[in-house]
Formats: sequence, C-alpha cells, structure tokens
Amino acid sequence: MTGGKLTVRKQRRNEPEIVAVAADQCPNGRDASPVSSLVRLYVYALHGCLCEVAFTAVLDWSSTQDRRLTGHSSLWALPMYATAIYLMEVLRGRLLGHALPVRLMVYTSFIYMWEFTWGAGLRLLGACPWDYSGYRFNLIGLVTLEYALPWAVAAFIAEQHVIKNTLRIRLLN
Repeated sequence: MTGGKLTVRKQRRNEPEIVAVAADQCPNGRDASPVSSLVRLYVYALHGCLCEVAFTAVLDWSSTQDRRLTGHSSLWALPMYATAIYLMEVLRGRLLGHALPVRLMVYTSFIYMWEFTWGAGLRLLGACPWDYSGYRFNLIGLVTLEYALPWAVAAFIAEQHVIKNTLRIRLLN
C-alpha cells in the first residue's frame, strides 16, 4: 500500500466512508484502527494458498515443461497457512532484535513443525494432501529437508512483506 490508499465508497447516505491506508499515512485528526485478527487471517490464508499454487506450478513445470502452469492446493491449506502466518506474526514481534539468519532458522523450524503437525492430523483423518515419501530426506512423508530453502524464502517474504504490510493497514472511519 505504499503511497496509496484503498477507498470503499458509501453504500447508503448515512453510512461512513471506510478508507484503508498505511499506518504512516493517516490524516491528522482521523480515527484509525488496525484491521482485525479475522481480516489478517484471511489475508494470510490467501497469500499462503497463492504461493503454494505458484510453487507447485513452477515445480511441475520444471519436470514436465507444461506451459499451462497448473498449480494445485487443497482447501486444508487455507486454515493451515492462515494460522501459521498469524503465529509467525507473534514470532516476528519477539525476534525482530535478532539477526536475519537467526530469525529465518526459527521461522523455518516453526514451519517444519507446523507442516508435520498438520500433516499428521490430516493423515489421521485420511485427508493429508501431500506425501513427501519420494524425497530422499523426508520424515514419514510429512516433511522433507529438500524444501528447507523454499520454506526459508517463504518465511522471509512473510516477515518482510506480508506480515509487515498487513500490520500497517489502518481503517479510517
């Protein structure tokens, strides 16, 4: 939202206009409140699913050269990514004084723990949409070390862009 604002126009005459702006762009004298946890969970869910679809499209393309770039995901990914990035938001608040490599190691470890936990739970339900058994460095097919670098990059993007900018959004009444 750098340099701009999103305006949602009035639907009725007596309803206030709602404007979303970055925290550092609030006009003087206007009440501004951060977006709710529910809105942040929604943003995080959509971001996570979009990244997963893009990642799987590129991964599939690298082996098939299929130019349709048909990535895939599961509806289970929505709550999984929403809650993971929401918890990373809390971690970010506690880790900002540490060096970037330390933060990325903590985030990546958290992501592995989160993926393993969700995968184990979904497997119990017969609903786990991924299986890394074909990868050399996997742990019971639920996580694989081959994805350490992509997960670290995802954590960097989440910390530096997604969480940071989502927390800057303010609603003016």
